[in-house]
Amino acid sequence: MRFEGQAIYVTGAGHGIGRATALRLAAEGGSIAVSDIDGPAAEAVAAEIVASGGRAFGTTCDVTSRDAVDASIADAVGRLGQLNVLVNTAGGDWNEPALGEIPDELFDRKIDVNLTGVFRCVRAALPALIAAGPGSSVVTIGSINGNWAFGGYAYSAAKAGLEILTKNLAARYGSQGVRFNLISPGTIRTRNWTVREDDGGKRARKYPLGRIGEPEDIAAAVAFLASADASWITGINLPVEGGIMTGGLHDLIMEG
Repeated sequence: MRFEGQAIYVTGAGHGIGRATALRLAAEGGSIAVSDIDGPAAEAVAAEIVASGGRAFGTTCDVTSRDAVDASIADAVGRLGQLNVLVNTAGGDWNEPALGEIPDELFDRKIDVNLTGVFRCVRAALPALIAAGPGSSVVTIGSINGNWAFGGYAYSAAKAGLEILTKNLAARYGSQGVRFNLISPGTIRTRNWTVREDDGGKRARKYPLGRIGEPEDIAAAVAFLASADASWITGINLPVEGGIMTGGLHDLIMEG
């Protein structure tokens, strides 16, 4: 029960990594604001938590809208009475054409969803996190695309940007009791992957640990970094990637 008495806001929590994270932190005693652009999905996850004896409510929020982010986080702080942890999982990638055919609008949209959206959420949550006192924490979900050239120009650039954003925030606000950390997952079995032809099986064989990741693998890492167990850890980028960056990386990159 590492999060007993703590108020937690999780973005992108209606599906995948966000959902697994909300469930994990609730199971450890946290009161969860389950946030997602997909409002019904957020409500469903909140209901699942409540049915299991936890405390949660759903909130609809589009991280590309400052007004939506500000209103949703302010409402969560009002309903929960405080804010101790912010988890940024909202993001996404989708197909793009060759570089010369990428329109500005597509590039900008991916940066907005994956990088600027995190900035908006941190900006809105920071006063409440500071007010909650030492022990407050922000954990953001990046990607190994931000560490290596796996393709995806805008998505990868956004995820790389999250690391330096996290380090700057950690350096600036550590003295005010707020820690900032980043997690970089490898291939995770979410909706994005289960619709692909081989369901990740081909890529799984490239991972030294012999499988692709599950959302719960990332949720476990979030729970550690957000908890007091990581009270002297801030400004890091933690790869949770089954060893792909130590073995099998070359073949995976060459396959595109």
